[in-house]
Amino acid sequence: FPDGNASVARLLVRKLIPNAVPGSTMEDVVLAKVNYDLLDGDADSNTNIRLNSTVVNVAHKNNASVIDLTYVRQHQSHTIRADKCIFACYNSAIPYIFDELPENQMEGLMYNVKVPLTYTKVMIPNWQAFADLGMDFVYYTNDFFKQVELDYPVSLGQYKFNSSPDDPMILHMCHSHHSIDIKGPDQWREGRRKLLSTPFSVFEGHVKNQLDQALSSAGFDADRDINAITVNRWPHGYSYSSDLIWEPDWPNEESKPWVIGRQQFGRTAIANSDAGASADTNAAITHGIRAAKEVLSL
Repeated sequence: FPDGNASVARLLVRKLIPNAVPGSTMEDVVLAKVNYDLLDGDADSNTNIRLNSTVVNVAHKNNASVIDLTYVRQHQSHTIRADKCIFACYNSAIPYIFDELPENQMEGLMYNVKVPLTYTKVMIPNWQAFADLGMDFVYYTNDFFKQVELDYPVSLGQYKFNSSPDDPMILHMCHSHHSIDIKGPDQWREGRRKLLSTPFSVFEGHVKNQLDQALSSAGFDADRDINAITVNRWPHGYSYSSDLIWEPDWPNEESKPWVIGRQQFGRTAIANSDAGASADTNAAITHGIRAAKEVLSL
């Protein structure tokens, strides 16, 4: 999809609350305008999606026959009572809002420290310099941004990408801080501190320098040819990955922290790609299905 996984979420919402997302196909969902008023108020739907409502406490009540969830919305707290609950959030946040879990399960959940990332978008009036050089991707072996690439050439339904080099183009550049002397989850904690303390001017300077490195031979001039820069800081980005070089050799699947952390407890189940230590969409779907099956079996 041209908007990444956002269209996957939009298709799920359409399935749950059809009136909120007009259209009926994968192709037409990209440009469909969502009626947000119906997400939490469609009389024809048995599903409510309540936005801007941060859960701050979850607790079993009445001998664990039901579960209460307290959330904050517009600076006011509200509590709802449910038969079952699925945590589909950042797994490391769960111990802070659900203190009934065993200690080892909390430790398993908190092992997952998300990888901090910065996705920087750069708007240029055309991409003729890339075309003249015969490339659409530049990889930097030792620089602030690891790459610059043209926006993905995806056309779907009525959405069309800019196929002519004379057309405006969005460039994608990614930065993730790495400290060579830090291993394990602390690597990403340090990366988050660096990310949040780095001013926009530093990102802007590296954007201009690296684009000039790659494109100046084709006449590109960063001071002249950049229309806009957007720095999207993602301090809690990708799920912790289990294939990193410093990851311990766990004796078996059951001993892995994220496997211990995702165990069903009481009337709750735990989803999210964190539960599989993988940032892929298929991991999120797999563990969403697993969690749903667990609560449906109660």
